[in-house]
Amino acid sequence: MMNLPRPIADEWLVDFAAGSAPEPVAVLVESHLSMCPDGRATVARLDAVGGALLERIEPAALSTGALERALAALDTPQPAAPRARVGAIGSPIPAALLPYTGPDFGALAWKPVVKGVDEVILPTRGPATHRMSLLRVAGGRAIPAHTHYGDELLLVLEGAFEDGRGHYARGDVCAADETVSHSPRADRAHDCVCLAVTTGPIRLTGGWSRLLNPLLRLARR
Repeated sequence: MMNLPRPIADEWLVDFAAGSAPEPVAVLVESHLSMCPDGRATVARLDAVGGALLERIEPAALSTGALERALAALDTPQPAAPRARVGAIGSPIPAALLPYTGPDFGALAWKPVVKGVDEVILPTRGPATHRMSLLRVAGGRAIPAHTHYGDELLLVLEGAFEDGRGHYARGDVCAADETVSHSPRADRAHDCVCLAVTTGPIRLTGGWSRLLNPLLRLARR
């Protein structure tokens, strides 16, 4: 029996369901939902609760010209709100991520970070409060031990890894912040590819930390 991904924490699903999640978070959550039926069920319940609350709100009087402005807005093309879509069967790339990566991980311009770890930064629109990238960790290799200057979400797209707190396979999300120090290590059997969303640089906690941490902070500016 195939193990299904564990749903991401409700706090991330609430922002996604409300349409208030920043673009990189929305892409990551939508990608996760395409692989996680329990997560999709939670979002459906949140949508239902939001609709019920709206029905209980007393209508407010419209200001002068409100109807005309609303009709004009309807005529203006609007970007679609993020919602879970399922990519091609057997593809490691969820449909929500395809506009940023294309259909082939191998064709991306991977850049080495440390031995056995490569990265591709994915450009996004809007304020640069969140950074979105792909990480590829060679089988058996580990990302150096680190903590964070903000939030970090890692969605497993291919392969699997463990970080001392748990084992994460395709569709699982590993969340970390400044209270967490870990060193994600890919399973030996397969390279691990993750979608990473961060709100700040990492801070290395191993032997090279004093030398490399200032360089990592500069790289994020």
